[in-house]
Amino acid sequence: MKATARLMLLSLAGTVLLAAPQAAPTATQAPTVQVPAPAQEREVTFPGFNGFTLKGTVRPASGHGYFAVMVAGSGPTDRNWSNPLIRNPFTGDLIPSHGGRDFAAWLGQQGIASLRWDKRFIGSHDPKLDISLDAQSGDIRAAMAFARTLPEAKGKKLLLIGHSEGSLMALVTAKEADAVLLLAMPAQSMAKLVLEQVKRQLPPDMAKPNLEYLEAVFQAIRERQPRPDAGAAVLPALVTNLAEPLMRPESVGFVRDTLDLDPWLLASRIAVPYAVVWADRDVQTPRPKQVPDSFKGAVVGIAEANHLLKKETRDLGLLNGATAATTYGDDTPMADLKPLAEWLKTLK
Repeated sequence: MKATARLMLLSLAGTVLLAAPQAAPTATQAPTVQVPAPAQEREVTFPGFNGFTLKGTVRPASGHGYFAVMVAGSGPTDRNWSNPLIRNPFTGDLIPSHGGRDFAAWLGQQGIASLRWDKRFIGSHDPKLDISLDAQSGDIRAAMAFARTLPEAKGKKLLLIGHSEGSLMALVTAKEADAVLLLAMPAQSMAKLVLEQVKRQLPPDMAKPNLEYLEAVFQAIRERQPRPDAGAAVLPALVTNLAEPLMRPESVGFVRDTLDLDPWLLASRIAVPYAVVWADRDVQTPRPKQVPDSFKGAVVGIAEANHLLKKETRDLGLLNGATAATTYGDDTPMADLKPLAEWLKTLK
């Protein structure tokens, strides 16, 4: 792989994937999934942290004792888990993907109504917008408080659901919830996960300088220092697609506060029912080989599923960040989530 190989930033903040040229897939695409009719949902606005207006969608349902508040993953991922970075690796075309909307519809089938909303920076071009950890966790707390006022949540408890990096944010704010569901939770800190993912993609002769540079970037973030210079052996895309975005003035504070968050330590503090869900074909936040003894929640495994809990039948060994994205779209149905449905039935 040449040093000009492109890198792709996907849904977990800081997750950079080296994408070598790919051969077209031979697997048959899944049939089109039925999406929720707009009439079944309603748009809402509510005040977030420091009164900032947030926009969301409420999907009604009845039959379960909990109402769900959904926290989307990192970066430019909106309330529906759509992300402009999810593209076809063969054509570069945007893959229409609304996994969050589809998951909300699935929750509705389990009798659980839900609120999902756009993070404060979705659609914003204001470099002075506060996107700190305090602001974004404050928005989650505001969303839970708002949810308790909704007629769809009357008489119900709150289930806080986070996806990918959103699961870390859910862990930070778990105290305000009555139960917590962690979908595709990173099994280590963002810093360690990014290093591991980048390492897997680098040829052996390129690994040392690129990983050393990435570690230097992380240390500069921790110590509030300028971005280090990249040597000739560092992939230019590693700088432009990862180092520079992580160290942008408007976002570096949030990155600094979340870079070394330990998900297991945060989970050990949860005092309400909680579960973590991992898909067996997830190449972004895979299930760890071992769960610490400190983790007292339920562990739910989903077979033949990708990062968005959609159907994925290809062998895990054949998947990488680029090829995996081809089943993130709206033409791929949800995986068989019966194990998760069974856990939801245990919530009282």
